[in-house]
Amino acid sequence: MSLFDWFANRRKSDPKVPQAQEREIADGLWKKCEMCGVLTYTKDLRANQMVCLECSHHMRVFSPERIRQLIDADTWVPIDEDILPTDPLKFRARKSYSDYLRDTQEKTKLTEAVQTGIGQLDGCQVALGVMDFRFIGGSMGSVVGEKITRLIERASQQRLPVVIVCASGGARMQEGMLSLMQMAKISGALQRHRESRLLYIPVLTHPTTGGVTASFAMLGDIILAEPKAMIAFAGRRVIEQNLRQKLPDDFQTAEYLLNHGFVDAIVPRTQLKKTLAQLIRLHQPVIPTAHGVQIPGIKTFTTTPD
Repeated sequence: MSLFDWFANRRKSDPKVPQAQEREIADGLWKKCEMCGVLTYTKDLRANQMVCLECSHHMRVFSPERIRQLIDADTWVPIDEDILPTDPLKFRARKSYSDYLRDTQEKTKLTEAVQTGIGQLDGCQVALGVMDFRFIGGSMGSVVGEKITRLIERASQQRLPVVIVCASGGARMQEGMLSLMQMAKISGALQRHRESRLLYIPVLTHPTTGGVTASFAMLGDIILAEPKAMIAFAGRRVIEQNLRQKLPDDFQTAEYLLNHGFVDAIVPRTQLKKTLAQLIRLHQPVIPTAHGVQIPGIKTFTTTPD
């Protein structure tokens, strides 16, 4: 027996030496920030919209929570929930795409990687789409493209602004060319929406990449992003190999894109609802009245003295 083992055994057998007890923390009661490591009471963190109270790191949130953050209570009306994905190519890797879809639906309690609906954002009627990264990395398959296209077309018919919260790994490889076709379909719907002189605002969250970045994420009238969100088309290694030069460490961040004109503003999550409401009100049509003009949601401005 080594001297180390002898001391260890003696320490265990000595009743005077108290045994160290690990402090048990109830599951889900506290959450640790990935950036600064601070433990925060989950209830306080949710009250701050999952933004770290210590370092302001924006933790990832998913579609149900995002809808609660943006849409006024009891005003959310989901649409096209009955559109379900299929396996048109009979794709199979380690397991079939059909099985993968079923397992993901059971795990996330979602039918696809985007939720769409109509609701009120601080009193403003808006068509909202929220992508969810839990569902196959928020990838854009046929149903994602169809739901977003229908959302935009309904907004055009009802003359509503569109807000899409983007979070995606890009096109869904299990659907091949059918996935890539969604880029053109959504872009066409957005062009018709723009021709109707209606507002579209994408909100880029971490991460927004691939075919989503190459299409509707960058086609907004005003493009917003969350702080330090990763926004990219291809991976760093692929780009560096094609350009044959070293790229800055932060070149795929929201801050870098803001400095180079690809993003209009970086908005902290705690200010996002207020900012969106202000932008929507500013872009609503002016309605002539007997005493002046009326902008919906804003008091009447008189053009003649009382």
